[in-house]
Amino acid sequence: MDTRNQQSKEPRQLIYRKQAEQIIGHLQRQGMEGFYFDNALPAVEAVCSMIPAGSLVGLGGSVTVIETGLIEALRKQDIRLLDRFRDGVTVEEVDAMRHESMLADVFIASSNAITLDGKLVNMDGMGNRVAAMIYGPKKVILVLGMNKVVPTVMEAITRIKTTAAPMNAVRVNKQTPCFVTGLCQDPKCTPPNRICGQLVVIEASMTNDRIKVVMIGEEYGF
Repeated sequence: MDTRNQQSKEPRQLIYRKQAEQIIGHLQRQGMEGFYFDNALPAVEAVCSMIPAGSLVGLGGSVTVIETGLIEALRKQDIRLLDRFRDGVTVEEVDAMRHESMLADVFIASSNAITLDGKLVNMDGMGNRVAAMIYGPKKVILVLGMNKVVPTVMEAITRIKTTAAPMNAVRVNKQTPCFVTGLCQDPKCTPPNRICGQLVVIEASMTNDRIKVVMIGEEYGF
């Protein structure tokens, strides 16, 4: 390995571990369970181990699920996967999967941001992803890179508006103002193209350990 690359990674991973340790402690106090892995491979293995055989598994729209290789691993599991990312899937099929995911045994997605004190901050267009996080599926597993860690809820919202939303608008080809200019112009952004419709902050889970947060010491997703 290039020693310069290794030297640049070591401080970053040390800080990521320290941040994750702090977040995991806050999650535990609020009825959620946190995990940290230096890279994607053990994180993907851990997620797969959390899913009982035969489970109905729903997916939120997530670049992280694809980039980490998790979707490929899930396809090899003994589960009933609502695979919205498979080749040839239709818009109608994806919409049906959104509804079916609300009653899934396990729901897997990412989070737009997480604060150092363990708050999960998410913005949705249709609302199916945040709805499933809040209530419905028996278990929720959120997978995210440490690039999504922020100090406060307000900074999380700023991150969503200035980073996640413009990139997701390009990804799903929605002609929002941020698609055109690269910057959020909220008053000018309206349906049907608007993808920032529901803002949800999850501070705690009444059902202990229903929500599991898997953090990876690399950058994934938007």
